[in-house]
Parts: sequence; structure tokens; C-alpha cells
Amino acid sequence: MEFLYEYGLFLAKTATLVLAIGLVVGLIAGAAAAKNKAKKGQLQFTDLTKHYQSMAEEMQQHLLEKKQFKQWQKAQRAVKPDHRAKLFVLDFNGSLDARETESLREEVTAILAVASKEDEVLLRLESGGGVVHGYGLAASQLDRLRQHPLNLTVAIDKVAASGGYMMACIGNTILAAPFAIVGSIGVIAQLPNFNKLLKKHNVDFEQFTAGEYKRTVTLFGENTDKGRQKFQHELEDTHRLFKQFVLQHRPQLDIDKVATGEHWFGHQALGLNLVDTIQTSDDYILTQMFQRQVFQVKYQLRKGIAEKVGMGSASIISHYWQRLIQHSWIR
Repeated sequence: MEFLYEYGLFLAKTATLVLAIGLVVGLIAGAAAAKNKAKKGQLQFTDLTKHYQSMAEEMQQHLLEKKQFKQWQKAQRAVKPDHRAKLFVLDFNGSLDARETESLREEVTAILAVASKEDEVLLRLESGGGVVHGYGLAASQLDRLRQHPLNLTVAIDKVAASGGYMMACIGNTILAAPFAIVGSIGVIAQLPNFNKLLKKHNVDFEQFTAGEYKRTVTLFGENTDKGRQKFQHELEDTHRLFKQFVLQHRPQLDIDKVATGEHWFGHQALGLNLVDTIQTSDDYILTQMFQRQVFQVKYQLRKGIAEKVGMGSASIISHYWQRLIQHSWIR
């Protein structure tokens, strides 16, 4: 009996090992296939008009007596569908590298394929900014709407700063919640330098370049005053281009007053002409509900199995890391 027990345990361990190896091989194969296959997504349309109408119906059902509610329903059914202009609602919740631009590109393209000049686009924007080239491209995607031309309204409920404001200023109209963070028209770059640490441990670092300013500042080499000055000039050039871009789309601004890198709350931004109206995106949609058919447009990228597993692993690691921090803090 002991032999059978040991043999069964050996088989269980072997089966577990084979299963684990198979899973790893499958993940590697899936990741390789994902690299060779173009990343695709799905365009999703949500009729917000029907959504708000169903909410109104639910509220009326609770507020009205049964007979009154039936009369209200009858009146609603009697309203014939019309051909009102449309309001297309987009969401952009920006990361540092503005990778959401990939979806924004598809959403803008889809809208331009079907929209008429009477239609409007509402962008619900939330971003604290990030890399210049990423947000420059995102702003260019919005400019496609302006060039069509379609009326573009940008709503800032929480924050549109730095690169976020670069996108916001494209709008014909900018809305902001009272305490939304707006502005930060400036440029920043920061990096550590480990050269002294390397020298302390007798570690040499060599860097080879062709071109005087191919590398101005470095993480591991010894930075020079000449390199620092060149890098500072590059930042100032970028800031100047940023200011010109904003002023081109918001000529009513006192650009020297607002392009100091500072940020303001919505009410303050209104006084500086950074925004046009104090209003949330929710209120704006409600005001448009009786004038337009409202549709939310979203391009959802499909995630491969490798990405899903990676996200799951990151979530697990994050969970146990937080537990470790909490445990250490308590002790």
C-alpha cells in the first residue's frame, strides 16, 4: 500500500509538472503569434438617448400614479422618431505615453465616415499630460474633426494639464467643472545621474556617439555644462512651440500670463480664458438630449492572452506587495 501511495504521489507531481510546462509553452506560442498578427479591436456604439430615456421612465414609474404613468408612456410612444443632428461622445483618459491615441484615431475616423456638418463631438478629457510626441499626435487626431469641419466641445471634469491642455485647446468650446485642474502649459524633464556611484565602485562607463549633440545629458556618464545648456535650450524650444500651438487655437489668451507652467482650478481658468464655461460633461449631455441624438463611441482594443496573463500577474504581485507593506507598517 505504501508503494501505491508513493507511486500515486509521483504520478500527481509528474502530471502537474507536465501541465505547467504545457501552459508556459502555450503562453510563449500565444505571445509569438500576437506579435505576428496585427492588433485589432472593436468599435462600440451606445445609444445614450435611449439610456437616459429609460432612466426617466424608471423615475416616472416611481413618481407618478399608475394611471398617470400609463398616460405618460402613451405620450412618449406617440412621439415619432426624427432626424435630429447627432452628438458623438468620446472618452480620453490619458496615460503618460498617450497610448490611448490608438483608440482615439479609430473613433475619429469612424465619426468622420458618417457625420454631417450639423453633428457635434463631445470629448470627455482626463489627462495630466505626458510625452510631447504622444500628446502632439493625440491633438492632431482631434484637429481632424476641426478640419472636417465638425464642432468639437471638450469637457474637463477632473484634469487637463500640460499635454492634456494641448488636446483641450483644439476644441471650439472648452467646459470645465468648478474644481477641475487646468493649464500647466510648460515642459519638464528630470533624470538621475549615477556617475559618482559608478566611480565610487571603480566602474567605467563608455559612450560613443557621432554628432556633437547626439547625447546632451546621460544617466551614467559625466554631464558637462555644455550638454546641460544644450538640453535646456531644447526644453525652451519645445515650450515655445507649445505656446505657439495653444495661442493658435486660443488667440484670446494672454499667453505669457498662462504659459508659466502653473495650473488653475476651473473658476480661475475661466477668468484667464483657458476655458469658456463652467459646466460638467453630464450637464452638457442633458442640455443636448432634447436637441440631438446622443451616441457614445468607443474603440476597444482586444488584448492577447499574453497581455491578459501579464495583467493578471501584475495584479497578483501588486496585491501581495501591498499586503507586505501593510504588514511591515503595522509591525
